[in-house]
Amino acid sequence: MQYRTLARTGLRVSEIGFGAWGIGGAWGQRDDEAAVAALRRAFDLGVTFYDTAYAYGDGRSEQLIARALGPRRSQIIVASKVPPKTFKWPVVPGQSVRETFPADWVIQCTDRSLKNLGTDHLDLQQLHAWTDEYNEQLDWYEAFVKLRQEGKVRYFGVSANDWDPYGTVRLVESGRIDSIQAIYNIFEQRPAEGLLPAAIKHNVGIIARVPFEEGLLTGAFNEKTRFDKDDWRGQWLTPERLAEAARHVEPLRAFLAADRPTLAALALKFCLAHPAVSTVIPGMRRAAHADANCAVSDGKPLPPDVVEALKKHAWVHGWKYPWS
Repeated sequence: MQYRTLARTGLRVSEIGFGAWGIGGAWGQRDDEAAVAALRRAFDLGVTFYDTAYAYGDGRSEQLIARALGPRRSQIIVASKVPPKTFKWPVVPGQSVRETFPADWVIQCTDRSLKNLGTDHLDLQQLHAWTDEYNEQLDWYEAFVKLRQEGKVRYFGVSANDWDPYGTVRLVESGRIDSIQAIYNIFEQRPAEGLLPAAIKHNVGIIARVPFEEGLLTGAFNEKTRFDKDDWRGQWLTPERLAEAARHVEPLRAFLAADRPTLAALALKFCLAHPAVSTVIPGMRRAAHADANCAVSDGKPLPPDVVEALKKHAWVHGWKYPWS
């Protein structure tokens, strides 16, 4: 495993982090024993960064991290997120921060996450959504400052709204936060236009999420794919969309090589090729997922010519999530 610095925090994070949304129960049948095995396997393979959220299974994801890695707490970096008080995503312009992230709510949710995780502090606490107007509505920031003063939170971050590559740029420039979590992958390359350069300039860490475009970039799906009834992707990835996506995925196989033998490996290496990215957080519901994902951090970056060629495969499909 290779490691990077989460920008100005100075935290040493594994290039491959653990995205803990899936183990909270939003992706088909929940298997807690498999989730614990995946968490422990990831740790054994050198993963130090674990990204969760109170909203992932109403704290279930956080509890599983505590169960699997509680005795190893001092050896890992734990990031969680405060959900909007409305529990509606995304937050939108015109929606007051007093509806979504009032100070007492940010503090209350942080305390819940600390209890779920069995820890006295979070290395990184994040807002689980964002709209640009909150740069002028600072209840959330006042809560973060208080939490830091109390020793409950070390650093602050924001998880950008889904498919919003531009809305956090001004926040990065404000100097108030330490990290931004954003969707960034071979298809969704728009963060490279403004967000990632701003992050480098202002020394803000970038956590790349959805590296596989919800599984599309693994090449495992086609128009015949059907999802479990409990898997939200069944609403999002219709047969028509799956067929359309396959036409964009197939040309990527030309970029496979010995150090990137699968489309999933190619997808992760693309994310890591940008110097702004501190860590990328694929989901890992089973130990085998940890094995495959962690193998990508091998010290062999994508050659510059491959990175340039992959830029031509950006694809903004415009599909909103079911909850949007």
